Amino acid sequence: MNGNPNGNSPQVDVEETPVQLVGFGPVDLYQKREKIFTRYVGGVFQRLRFYTGWPLLVGYFGLPWLNWGDRQAILFDLPARQFNIFGLTIWPQDLWLLGWMLMIAAFGLFTITTIVGRLWCGYTCPQTVWTAIFMWMEQVAEGPRHVRMRLDSAPWTWEKLRKRTFKHAMWLGWAFLTGLTFVGYFTPIRELVVDLPLMSAGLAATFWTLFFTAATYVNAGWMREQVCIYMCPYARFQSAMIDKDTLIVSYDAKRGEPRGSRKRNATDHGLGDCTDCQLCVQVCPTGIDIRNGLQYQCIGCAHCIDACAEVMQKMGYAPGLVRYTTLRALEGGKVHPFRARSIGYAGVCLLLITAFGIAAFNRSLLTIDVLRARDTLYRETADGQIRNDYQLVLGNKTQQETEYVFRLLRPDTLTLDIAQHVRVAAGGIENIPFELVGTSDTPNTSATIEACVADGSACATEETRYITPMTGGAR
Repeated sequence: MNGNPNGNSPQVDVEETPVQLVGFGPVDLYQKREKIFTRYVGGVFQRLRFYTGWPLLVGYFGLPWLNWGDRQAILFDLPARQFNIFGLTIWPQDLWLLGWMLMIAAFGLFTITTIVGRLWCGYTCPQTVWTAIFMWMEQVAEGPRHVRMRLDSAPWTWEKLRKRTFKHAMWLGWAFLTGLTFVGYFTPIRELVVDLPLMSAGLAATFWTLFFTAATYVNAGWMREQVCIYMCPYARFQSAMIDKDTLIVSYDAKRGEPRGSRKRNATDHGLGDCTDCQLCVQVCPTGIDIRNGLQYQCIGCAHCIDACAEVMQKMGYAPGLVRYTTLRALEGGKVHPFRARSIGYAGVCLLLITAFGIAAFNRSLLTIDVLRARDTLYRETADGQIRNDYQLVLGNKTQQETEYVFRLLRPDTLTLDIAQHVRVAAGGIENIPFELVGTSDTPNTSATIEACVADGSACATEETRYITPMTGGAR
C-alpha cells in the first residue's frame, strides 16, 4: 500500500497473481474462456441420445399444431387467463395445480439424480439438445475439429466468410423456429405464422419471438458450456443428491494408470490401458478431462465413454476404461441401488403424483360466489314480504357453454327468487341477480344457495346471510 501525499484515500496496488489451491495447480480467477472445439464421436450412447433427443424435438415443434376439439391442444392463453393442456384447463383459481406440477417435476429430477446422476442434463435438457444441434451445424458448415481450429486462427478470407455466414444463417434459422414455436404455446400458432410475416402479429408476440430467437442463438451458439457451468443452478446443488451409489461417468484409474502412448497390441510396456490419446477431452462439450475425477462441469453425456470405447477396441483392450459406474463400485464395494435417499425421493414424488391426480380429477368445474347488495340490507314490500337482494357470481370452468339451475338448500322458511335456467359461455363468468324472500316473522338466519349443471354432473354451494328488521345487523 502506498501513501498519498495529497491526503486522498490510499491506493492499493493490485497484482494479478494466480491463486494457489491445495491439491491443484495455479488457478487464474480472471482467466479468459478457452474456446472448445468438439470432435465428432459415434457410439452406443450417442445413438441413444439421438433416439431420446429427436422425439423431444418432434414433441416441442409439433404439439402446438395439435387441436383438441375446436381449440389448440396446448395453449397458455394469458389474456383469457386459462392454461389449456389437452382436456385439462387451469384457471386462475387453479394455479395451485401448476405449483403442484412444479413440485412433482422437482422431486422427479431429485429421484433421477440420486439414482442415475445427471441423466437429464446429458440426454434431455434443452440446453444440451440445442447445443448439440448447433455443434452439428457448425461441423456441416466448417468441417471437422482440426479444420475448424485452423479456420478459427486463420485470417479472414472469402472462404472463411462464406463458411461463417452459412453457419450463422443456420443458427439463426433454427433459433427463429425455436422462438416462434415457443411463442406459439402462448398465442395460437396458426395465426402467428400468418400474422408475423405480415407485421400484424402484435407488439408482444413479435417482441417475444425475437427475444427467444436471440436467447437461443446466444445460449446454444455462443455461450454453450458456460450456461451449464455458470448459469444453471442444477450443476451446483447436484452434489447434495449424489453419493457413492449414484451412477456417474467415471474413469477407472486403477486400470488406466500410468497412462502413456504405445504401439497397438504391445504388451510389455509397463503402462495402464489409458493411451493418453486425449480423445475423451476433445469430444467433451464442457472441455473437462474425465480422468481428473468427478467434476461438477460433467453433464453425463457419455461422449467420453464412446470415444474411449472406440480406442479400446482399436487397441484390442476390453471396453469400460471410462464407463457409467459408481464410486463405490470403483472402490470394489457392493452397490446399493435402493437406499433411504432414493426411496425417499421416489416415495415423495409418487405421493405428489397421486395427490395431484386425485385433486385434479375431483376439482369443481364451476365456481360460485354470493355478494350482498350494498345499498340496502333488506326491502319490505306492501304485502309484508322481507326481501334481501344479492348477486350470484357464477363461473363456468369448462370448455363448452353450460346451462345451470339453482335452488335454496336451507332454510325452509325462505324462498329463492332467481332465474331458474341460466346459460354461461365456455370459460365465462355471469352475474345473476336474485332475492331471498321471507316474512316479518322470519328471523335472521344463514342461507345456503346451490348451483348445479342442468344435467346434475356438478354442483357448488355458497352460504350467505338473510337479514330482517327483527334484529337488523350486517352480514
